[in-house]
Amino acid sequence: MAITPQLSPKPRVLIVGGGYAGLYVAKNLEKKVKERGGVVTLVDPLPYMTYQPFLPEVVGGHLEARHIIVDHRTHLKHTEIVQGKVVKVEHARKTATVQTQDGAEFEVPYQDVVMTAGATTRTFPIPGLAEAGIGMKTVQEALTLRNQILDRLEVASTMTDAAARSRALTFAVVGGGFNGVETISEMEDLIRDAIKKNPRLAQSDARIVLIEAMGRIMPEVSEDQAVGVVEHLKARGIEVLLNTSLSSAEGGLLKLINMADKSDAGSFEADTLVWTAGVAANAVAKQTDFPVEARGRIEVTPTLQVKSGEDGVLEGAWGCGDVCAVPDLTGDGPGGHCVPNAQHAVRQARRLAANLLAVRFGEGAVEEYVHKSLGAVAGLGTGKGVGNPMGLKISGIPAWLAHRGYHGMAMPTYERKARVITDWILGAVFGRDTTAIEELETPHNAFLEAAGGQLESGRFAPRAIGHATQYENA
Repeated sequence: MAITPQLSPKPRVLIVGGGYAGLYVAKNLEKKVKERGGVVTLVDPLPYMTYQPFLPEVVGGHLEARHIIVDHRTHLKHTEIVQGKVVKVEHARKTATVQTQDGAEFEVPYQDVVMTAGATTRTFPIPGLAEAGIGMKTVQEALTLRNQILDRLEVASTMTDAAARSRALTFAVVGGGFNGVETISEMEDLIRDAIKKNPRLAQSDARIVLIEAMGRIMPEVSEDQAVGVVEHLKARGIEVLLNTSLSSAEGGLLKLINMADKSDAGSFEADTLVWTAGVAANAVAKQTDFPVEARGRIEVTPTLQVKSGEDGVLEGAWGCGDVCAVPDLTGDGPGGHCVPNAQHAVRQARRLAANLLAVRFGEGAVEEYVHKSLGAVAGLGTGKGVGNPMGLKISGIPAWLAHRGYHGMAMPTYERKARVITDWILGAVFGRDTTAIEELETPHNAFLEAAGGQLESGRFAPRAIGHATQYENA
């Protein structure tokens, strides 16, 4: 065990995970806990939270990647920040084990612990997926995907081998939920605009494919709206393969199966494979002595306290967000639990903070978390969208404006809201930026070339088939 860093000796509220829920729990607690002689400590592998609903807009070039993240130290001035990964929580000892980036470990004692470690990309043991695929959960992935698309377009424009050119110009997305549909819509817009600027390419050269294992896409909207989105995507030249699953991606050859009868559904080659087929609770949930349900989420009560037995709660243990199975008292949630989205996360964080103060300091009353969904809105590229806010079915420009309006307001901190809105204004005036940033993975190559050294290859998989990604970040 390494030497423990100089952390505050005060009674600690330890927040595990600095994503949307963790950030708001800290913001709502830090000053009040400090005034009462305690300290709020937030532990996360990253020094910032990512507003994930904006990842597709980073891919599309509407938003600067740095503008969709919120720096912990800048915006949590009264919180003790520890950059590291919690690898174990022993609530019986009220101690968490933190692992730093260099592999060192140390223990952090606490009075209260708040589990807000979020979710990671859910994958399956599909041959070749780890090597060929890229997720859409982090800002790094969104930026890499954007550069990958623009790189493939540019390289393909000078290729003479027809098969290699076709492969470079084929883009596949697996997963027809909100994330997948928004991502492929922004990809299509970006590809279309980039091709317009390249006289060696035609719009018909690009092939864009959405693969969904279920019989419909976007379960968050009504079935007739989902059918309308499929028709909309097809009208834009996007192939939509329903009841179809990916069985292999080895070597960039995507093999498909028909989910109805498990028969062969064909195959095609693609240099770009995006995986958006769901999320899973952060693995740290299973490294605790808390009760965990079948899907790997920590079991909490409607008051956002960790369960103990059938009706009890564990003193000093709290949780909310994607890593927890939070009961949906409205009865709308699948399986009786709240869906993992930002709408619930920020409201759960506020209720959790208020309940913790009530229990620990006797301020206010402990209340159950209840929130009826306001509906959902998805952006499908510039001027296009679909949704059902407050039960009202909308599409096109009204849905696109509702999408931007809601997420612009939901983006944490006024400073980040201003940056996002400024990006949108600049994009409306000057148009989409279709410039790729090269050599992000091998920035040392320019110096090596100048020094006459041997150039480095990419640190991940070959660029032509994407990048292996495995994140355990909160």
